[in-house]
Amino acid sequence: MLSVSPAMRIFVHAQPTDMRKQFNGLHAIVTHSMGQDVMTGDYFVFFNRRKHRCKILYWDHDGLVVWAKRLEKGRFETPAARDDAITVQIDGTTLAMILGGVDLQSAQRRKRYQAAPLSRATDDGQCTDGLASSCMQATV
Repeated sequence: MLSVSPAMRIFVHAQPTDMRKQFNGLHAIVTHSMGQDVMTGDYFVFFNRRKHRCKILYWDHDGLVVWAKRLEKGRFETPAARDDAITVQIDGTTLAMILGGVDLQSAQRRKRYQAAPLSRATDDGQCTDGLASSCMQATV
């Protein structure tokens, strides 16, 4: 079973992948091509050229897991990569929409609250995000 928490990072390999690859081949793509560490527990998603097969590689406490899905009809819609990017980071909702066959272009997200990233003051008291009020609150 595939379960995705909101805190989980999900990386989609933007280039087509040979679906004959298993644990070692996908692990090599993650470490060499994507420059990531499989042991972090992040999900790494791969699609074939025709986009009717998908594999997800992740670390599950004591070993690697490969999850696979083959569509009998239709194709997966993959997120657009910027320029020559090798990976695209998505969230769990987007992954669920891709696997469920939702058109990503027509799906509209409603506005939701997002906490501002924590700002940090440097040793010399300078704020790293340019918001003096948030740095003052963080350092007081």
